[in-house]
Amino acid sequence: MKRLAAVAVLMAFAGSAHAAPSCSTQASDKKLAGAAMTSFMTKCEKDAATACDADAKSKKLAGAALDAHMKKCIDDSVGSKMSLTCKGQAAEKKLAGAANDSFM
Repeated sequence: MKRLAAVAVLMAFAGSAHAAPSCSTQASDKKLAGAAMTSFMTKCEKDAATACDADAKSKKLAGAALDAHMKKCIDDSVGSKMSLTCKGQAAEKKLAGAANDSFM
């Protein structure tokens, strides 16, 4: 009986641990690029910050704990920002050699 209860508790936590796709993943799935991607990522990051702030307030975090929570929470929600950089865009376009140099 104890095993059954333990399995039920673990399954409940496993279900709640499933996170939504990151902003980067969503942008990639939507095949966004350029200004559309920048706009989407900016809005997504603001939405993530709002959600993370609400989560931090519910946990009554302050000081360094609040800072660490916000950084990790937003980073997890947003995902990689590499695609916003020139290097990331060049990688997405699979540029190499002179084309890569002129793009940068």
